[in-house]
Amino acid sequence: MKYFNFKIQQDCFCEICDSYAQDIHHIDARGMGGSSDKDDIKNLMALCRKHHILYGDVPDKKEWLLEIHLKFMNRK
Repeated sequence: MKYFNFKIQQDCFCEICDSYAQDIHHIDARGMGGSSDKDDIKNLMALCRKHHILYGDVPDKKEWLLEIHLKFMNRK
């Protein structure tokens, strides 16, 4: 299955800085009241470890991350 025009074998890059992504971030976090059905590509964002630590659990950054992710998903 393909997402974001990537094939399974391809590397994935941080949606914020384009460095190698080590983490998949749940925008609507499971650990903060979200449910396991949030494992949908529209809720999963590839991030490098630095940006996952800086922004991943910051409620004030959720809308900003979602905006970046939606732009990333819609790129061709």
